[in-house]
Amino acid sequence: MNETKMSNSFKSYVGFDDHDSQSLNTSGEDSFSELNPRLLPGEVVIAEAQNVLLFAPVSEQKQGKSGNLSVTNYKLTFVTTEERQRENMKVLSFSFKFSPVGHGKTLTNALLHHAFPRRHQLLFAYDYREPYYNCQRDVCSFRALNDWERELSRTGCTGWRLSAINQSFQLSTSLPQWLVVPQAVLDWQLGDAARHFRGSRPPIWCWGSPQGAALVRMADIHPTITDRVKENVMLENVRKSHPQRKQPLLLDLSKDLPNPKDVQLSFMKLRELCAPESLRQFWVQDGHFFSSLENSRWLHIVSACLCKAIEAAQAIQRDETVVLQEGDGRDMCCIIASLVQILLDPYWRSLCGFQTLIQKEWVALGHPFCTRLAHVYSNDTEQSPEFLVFLDCMWQLLQQFPIEFEFTETYLTTLWDSAHVSIFETFLFDCERDRTLATESEPNSRLLLRSIWDWGEQFPERDIALFTNPLYEPCSQSNAKELAAQGGVSSLLLWKQCYFRWLPLLEIPGGGKTQVDLRIRQLTAEVAALQRGDSVPEQILTQVSSFFPFSHGVTRSGTLLASSLALNTSFMPGEALLDSQSLLNAPD
Repeated sequence: MNETKMSNSFKSYVGFDDHDSQSLNTSGEDSFSELNPRLLPGEVVIAEAQNVLLFAPVSEQKQGKSGNLSVTNYKLTFVTTEERQRENMKVLSFSFKFSPVGHGKTLTNALLHHAFPRRHQLLFAYDYREPYYNCQRDVCSFRALNDWERELSRTGCTGWRLSAINQSFQLSTSLPQWLVVPQAVLDWQLGDAARHFRGSRPPIWCWGSPQGAALVRMADIHPTITDRVKENVMLENVRKSHPQRKQPLLLDLSKDLPNPKDVQLSFMKLRELCAPESLRQFWVQDGHFFSSLENSRWLHIVSACLCKAIEAAQAIQRDETVVLQEGDGRDMCCIIASLVQILLDPYWRSLCGFQTLIQKEWVALGHPFCTRLAHVYSNDTEQSPEFLVFLDCMWQLLQQFPIEFEFTETYLTTLWDSAHVSIFETFLFDCERDRTLATESEPNSRLLLRSIWDWGEQFPERDIALFTNPLYEPCSQSNAKELAAQGGVSSLLLWKQCYFRWLPLLEIPGGGKTQVDLRIRQLTAEVAALQRGDSVPEQILTQVSSFFPFSHGVTRSGTLLASSLALNTSFMPGEALLDSQSLLNAPD
């Protein structure tokens, strides 16, 4: 099976072996006529199958839960009259054995059609009609001049200037309209040199230190160009931007780091290992789990990215400007540039700072989210989860420095899920130009931009509280410290919450780091109450499972921790949203 078919396949379990009818809930069709899914504004049901059996994940499939299975223009949803167990799933098995003839085929065809739209305008974001007030104001979009001016001022880096040469995206379609370029280069020289770089992406400033060292990103020279004169001229201008005129360190990421195809192949092997389709497959894989994990090379990719970022950060600490170069400058450049700034600048370790960093390095500077996450299907799409590699690297840093970051692993996991939600524009486009065109199109198809950073659009405050680390203590620029991270494979772990949360067999009731996190939150709330002179808050939650809040095994109620933590009801939808967008958008 070729890669395209493997990455875009849909497995429909139709016609299972006969089961004991007494063990299945197969009530008559009349009882299912009122099982309608909850719909968002602008969401419509495309196809429906009645009397469908849903089997528990990674089980022997001897018992099924009966309900209606629907495909909408946004999600696949299963509705049942039975009391819902608090668990989420990724690998799903359905049987249409008791459904009316043709329901299974119709629903499967509808799912295939709407799961892989071939035009951007077919994404649900264009149909969604909920009013939006954009309540978040802290995260800079880096679409305006003053956003870049503030960042230049904040870092105190000299030798660089803002250029308007890319207004209306005349220089490069994948770069923002405002660029920070070497002070010595004139706009006409920049335009002349840009034509020699892939994607017209010459050296662009993305961060700098007050001492003068800068972090720069650029693409490779076009393969048809044999001389590197223009590249050398631009690097000379980068050198002149340093106060001491130091020669910059050029890091060729294409030579030392995997390409998108390698990342995607590794991810597919990891996914197969972490999402078995049956109980039998789970136990077979369990016998050689570590060798399979090694064979996937996933941790090796994470390690390579961390090590390269550490190398670059150490060079900047020596007051050397670092230039990151790769292909189009839009994949590994995003990962390494972001990690370097995390290691060196404590501002990016705050929740708002981290979101601003992603907005700058990934969104504004043109990581092709639409292509890499396959929001729009094409035979030429080169799907690859570079963003997940970055989030995994961040999770590794959270394990090494548990009090240095304001955000938690639950936030990182939610962020990865959010990248697949076709409502918010942040991760829906390949570049700022595409985003601009979508907002300037015909009135009937014009897109309303909804930022993913406005978390209040998705979650109540008690859930957003799970994003923040109660042990975090912010530091100022005066007492800022760099992170001495370890990047070797032996220093890394597997991100269990993100990769194993769909496997009930691996869930630990009342155990794991989530139980420790719960107790820390309770103690923090008690200390805060005592400092205010208030009574200690009651607690309703005394025990959670190891994958909380993404799956819900055993939870023990006690008293209420009213100030910061409650059961994450946003992850417990009224009906199961069974696609990759299932966690974040169930209506209340």
